[in-house]
Formats: sequence, structure tokens, C-alpha cells
Amino acid sequence: MILHLYKSYPKQGVTVIQMKGSIHTGPDCRRVEDETETLIHAKEYFVIFDLTDVCHIDSAAIGSIVRCFSRLKTSGGNLRLAGCSGMIEKSLKLSQLHKVLEMYPTAAAAAEHFPHKHPPAS
Repeated sequence: MILHLYKSYPKQGVTVIQMKGSIHTGPDCRRVEDETETLIHAKEYFVIFDLTDVCHIDSAAIGSIVRCFSRLKTSGGNLRLAGCSGMIEKSLKLSQLHKVLEMYPTAAAAAEHFPHKHPPAS
């Protein structure tokens, strides 16, 4: 299934990337990482990956999520995951990613709990 990405802004300073489809090694992972870099360059540092409509991820996708998290943290921001269930949730827990990244049932809940602070000016 083709990966589709949609951006929304539930509140000031927070960007949601809603993903639909599957995230697999290769072009899918590059798209997710490239989108994260685009956000960083636009000074959008607080990001939520909404995985509600993602039906499958592989180990490369988990690696991409970790790289995106690392880039955002290095830039003074943060990444949260929303809507993880079924196979997606099991894969993230198996890889212990749930101990590093905050996971929420919905993007709205993840946005609500983002701190009201801005990263240092670059």
C-alpha cells in the first residue's frame, strides 16, 4: 500500500504528520525523513507522527522514526507518536521504542501535552 503523508497544525507550534498506508524500507522511509528535515528547516520542531492509518511498518521504518526523533531532539524539538495499535504498537514495543518516545492514543492528546516552549533560536 502506498504511503500518503498529510500535514495539519492542531495548535500553534505543533505539526501533525498523518500517515496512511505502509512504511517500508527505501522510498517510504526517505519520504518520512525528508519531511522531517523540511519541518526542521521551516523551524517546526514539535512534531507528531499520527500512525492511526498505518497498516504495516518494517524494521527500516522503526529506524527512520528513531532518526527523525534524534534530528528533532538535536534541533531543540521533540517527536511524539499517536494512534499506534495492533501490529504497529507491537513492533514499537518489541523494539523498546515506547520507552524513548511518548505514545498517545490520538494526535489531539499528543498535541495537548506538548510543552509551551520554543527551541533556542538558530
